Amino acid sequence: MAIRDGKASSKKLALFMASIVLGIAAVVSIQSFSNNLKENIALQSKSLMGADYIIDSDQEPNEKVLSIMDSLGGPDAREISFASMAAFPGKEVTKLVRVRGIEGNFPFYGEIETEPAAAARDYQQKGAALLDATVMLQLGIVPGDEIKIGKVTLPVAGALKSVPGSSSLFSSIAPPVIIPHSFIEKTGLVQVGSRIGYNYYFTAEPGLDLEKFDQKLDPVLDANKADLDTHKSTSERLGRRYENFGKFLNLVAFIALLLGCIGIASAIHIYIKEKLRSIAVLKCLGATKKQSFLIYLIQIAMIGLIGGIAGTLLGLGLQQLFPLLLEDILPVDVQISFDFRVIFLGILLGILMSVLFALYPLMGTLYVSPLHTLRAQDNESRRTGLSGFLVLAGIFLFIFLFAFWLLEDWKYSIFFVLGIIISFSLLAGVANLFMKAIKKYFPNSWGFIPRQSLLNLFRPQNQTLILVLAIGIGTFLISTLYFTKDLLLAQASLDEQAKSPNMILLDVQTDQQLAVAETIKEQELPVLENIPIVSMRVESLKGRPVSEIREDSTSQVNGWILQHEFRTTYRDSLISSEVLEEGEWTASNPGTGPVPISVSNNFAEDAQVKVGDEVSFNVQGVLLNTVVQSIRAVDWSRMQLNFSIVFPTGVLEEAPQFRVLTTKVPNEKTSALLQQSLVQSFPNLTIIDLRQVLTLIEKILNKISWLINFMAFFSILTGIIVLIGAVRTSKYQRIRESVLLRTLGAKSEQILKILALEYLYLGILGALSGILLSLISSQLLGYFVFETSFVPSWVPFLVLLPGIILLVMGIGLGNSLGVIMSPPLVVLRKQMS
Repeated sequence: MAIRDGKASSKKLALFMASIVLGIAAVVSIQSFSNNLKENIALQSKSLMGADYIIDSDQEPNEKVLSIMDSLGGPDAREISFASMAAFPGKEVTKLVRVRGIEGNFPFYGEIETEPAAAARDYQQKGAALLDATVMLQLGIVPGDEIKIGKVTLPVAGALKSVPGSSSLFSSIAPPVIIPHSFIEKTGLVQVGSRIGYNYYFTAEPGLDLEKFDQKLDPVLDANKADLDTHKSTSERLGRRYENFGKFLNLVAFIALLLGCIGIASAIHIYIKEKLRSIAVLKCLGATKKQSFLIYLIQIAMIGLIGGIAGTLLGLGLQQLFPLLLEDILPVDVQISFDFRVIFLGILLGILMSVLFALYPLMGTLYVSPLHTLRAQDNESRRTGLSGFLVLAGIFLFIFLFAFWLLEDWKYSIFFVLGIIISFSLLAGVANLFMKAIKKYFPNSWGFIPRQSLLNLFRPQNQTLILVLAIGIGTFLISTLYFTKDLLLAQASLDEQAKSPNMILLDVQTDQQLAVAETIKEQELPVLENIPIVSMRVESLKGRPVSEIREDSTSQVNGWILQHEFRTTYRDSLISSEVLEEGEWTASNPGTGPVPISVSNNFAEDAQVKVGDEVSFNVQGVLLNTVVQSIRAVDWSRMQLNFSIVFPTGVLEEAPQFRVLTTKVPNEKTSALLQQSLVQSFPNLTIIDLRQVLTLIEKILNKISWLINFMAFFSILTGIIVLIGAVRTSKYQRIRESVLLRTLGAKSEQILKILALEYLYLGILGALSGILLSLISSQLLGYFVFETSFVPSWVPFLVLLPGIILLVMGIGLGNSLGVIMSPPLVVLRKQMS
């Protein structure tokens, strides 16, 4: 009976099944791609690292670390790396690069890809360099040309296409250059204050358990300012990083699925109302409550099954697009494969969500009386409040469990459910307020057409609320993501600040600062900042040595505090990105007792210190006792130099240090001339043009936001399908209205205008509600998360709002033309039959 009746009603339910298909497709595509990415990272982890494990440090290893490496048989290859400016003799250009001096047969897994291919094998013997292929293309460099790094000039052996251990993301700012390890010392760039990385590559013996090996050796290395990374731990770390992004996209897709389910619930509500007489006939023939209920429950389950299968297939196809969209920010080349767990999930979701959201309207079949064959009866009041409550509780429990499965954190899952409830409630509240306002202040003075179009929003079996929710949520997602991207870019942008630096000069030695400053002034540019930098490590916290804290398993101190080499500075005042939270600022050292310092609030939280606590530092072999005098809130998102630890003047002036100078260049030509001049005279400098960083940030954000908007578009598309289905489902109701209006003398043009205005109201109400809600959420994000003022863009109002309104009107009118063109006599004959 369920199959027979379902076939007769298939056209009515097909569109609502399509909304389930879209939601399932969104979830399956993201989930499948996330799993594929994680598996590819795990499979290619050795190739990503180039070895089984690495011992690395940001300073020369001490005797203990060297003895550990000797006990392991010695490294199979080693590397020294640092960022530096490179010049190209014969070409008036400089470039910030990542120099990697390699010794040995690295990599042991994967390969260095070059053009020509022989360059990767011969560069060490020939004393040549491998230069990033993109840089060579941009600068017109060919094999045989020269590159100057510090005091060393080397021929370029070939174009470097890929190499293990290089991040494609960071390479956009500092492209890699590989040179033989023996030339590193000759460059003269390994100096005090330089950020040098020391990597030692190892191949593991067969059968070595890398996880146990890591657990045993890593703490010993940490205590000696070194670190151990295995290919497994690296793949897990990378997997978690991209998995978090996948989880967020999954939540966006899940919202699209929820909208589709709401459409299903609305459709079933109308569908069951149309079937009440048929159910009454069945009960006259002896059908029980359970039988009549199961007939339609089986129908819905079959719709969910078909929708789940179709959505899963569509999602598996869609995931093929993601590697193309995200190729610049993915760590590996992703090979797409089918995950049967995801396929099962998609099908199961289709059935569960359909049945769960259809249960409440389906309960109406339980209370249909056989007398309904003779007269209409109101069965709504006979539903028990308990059953309705249990169904709603089941829906929210399912949403919470699904969110928990994705996020693996019950607090975030609760916030996600609350966020959905609040968003849906606000949009529903706006729609209800609008309807009540129309009823209370109905424009009786308006003409027939606008009055009738407003009244259509109240017609029996109208779906005004559902359509406003579907359109509003989709618009809310897209516009919120657009506003958030604007917030991020505004935080990074320096254009609004006339005096903000856009070029940073790092690694300026103390004896160079005056000459470097003079070179900048010769270009008629200002020296905006001359900041001293002193490197140090935490030696003890509140009297407890770092070594003791590391061994204490109950310690709440964050590990980075104990291992990090801090770049600190000294000055007599706060800067614009800082606000004093606790304590008192000390401008100069009083000269007695521990040195008063100011720490950032994140340092205080992670180090578990407060105002008055003592902290001891190791300043390149000299112990310095300090006391926390103040705690600052630091805006780390600003493109300027901020510090976790700030000393007063009169303490560190004689300590080994280097300087950071900043300036502001008006255009690219001036920037290029200044960089050339500086690199020629001071090859050890590292110069960062912040405009390149901003361009990279904008590129990454645009790619990510495009993908997120693509997923949010599923919500809009779901809303459109719900709209089409609503028009189709209430088609006969509209035919009756059309007949009545035509009988009363209305023309087709008038009916068309009535419908056009009705969909105009729906489009405006849904889209405007979504955009206004996104304005509120973006304002809250700006205030609480980014701690900046939010200036909304006009793009959602000028593009998204009219676009969605026109889309709603076009779909509504396109599906209603058949109603408008139906002759009254034909309709009356159908109704009589």
